Amino acid sequence: MVPRADFDSYYGRPVIKAPSWGAVDIAGYFFLGGLAGAGSTLAAGAHLTGRPRTATAMKVSSLAAVSLSAAALIHDLGRPSRFANMLRVLKPTSPMSVGSWLLSGYGPAAGVAAASAVTGRLPRTGALATGAAALLGPAVASYTGVLAADTAVPAWHGAHRELPHLFAASATAAAAGMALAVGPTRENGPARYAAGLAALADLASATAAERSLGMVAETWRQGRAGFLLRTARVLTVSGAVGAAVLGGRRPAAIASGLALLAGSACTRFGVFAAGIASAKDPRYTVLPQRERAEARADTGPGG
Repeated sequence: MVPRADFDSYYGRPVIKAPSWGAVDIAGYFFLGGLAGAGSTLAAGAHLTGRPRTATAMKVSSLAAVSLSAAALIHDLGRPSRFANMLRVLKPTSPMSVGSWLLSGYGPAAGVAAASAVTGRLPRTGALATGAAALLGPAVASYTGVLAADTAVPAWHGAHRELPHLFAASATAAAAGMALAVGPTRENGPARYAAGLAALADLASATAAERSLGMVAETWRQGRAGFLLRTARVLTVSGAVGAAVLGGRRPAAIASGLALLAGSACTRFGVFAAGIASAKDPRYTVLPQRERAEARADTGPGG
């Protein structure tokens, strides 16, 4: 009998280097970028359907969110010139390169849309900018999921199919929450529907991600990440239910919106924490090799 292989790393040290990203900067960048991108899509819908106050508020919030998101990214990079250097070339195979160009195109469009809505000047230009921001918005909201999944971090890469969907759903929940919090109740019908759909998609995507991760899903359930992700589910579901049932009342709409925003933030910070935990623990890099080896053994030589 041949003894079972013992999968381990040298001296129990991490197999890969954990990302040096700052939690507040990069997890905040993930959250704020999602809020901005999805918010522009909701703003365009409000603009087209005759909900001017909600449209203006969402355009302003998207501009504020993308500005803070860019500031967080630049702060993590250390120098503004490093962000500019990423714009020297466009590399379609690099999520970071594509994301930098997306932000560079989306930011000015969001700014023009917000400025036109607030001042009432150049309405046609503002409408074009609103449409451009809405077209780029979904990519801005979800590309950070692709960016994280493109790394070697087990808790992110193992869910590379589900993570962009989770980030998109979380971003939609945040944008719906912002619309509920800042828009008048007579205009918040679409936001209430969006909140419910986003909550369902969020839960489905998170469940599918954990199923794909196998044993690495432990990092999504334990420690700081587990606490944040459980809190995110409670806040997201309660916010969506509150919006559906009591969204016609101003205090309840605000409370539901804040719950959705907080739930989305907890999702991004929780996923970030899970990734760092998985990179630091060699079990989550080495032991999945056993799962793959055993799966190949079960299927035989032709498997």
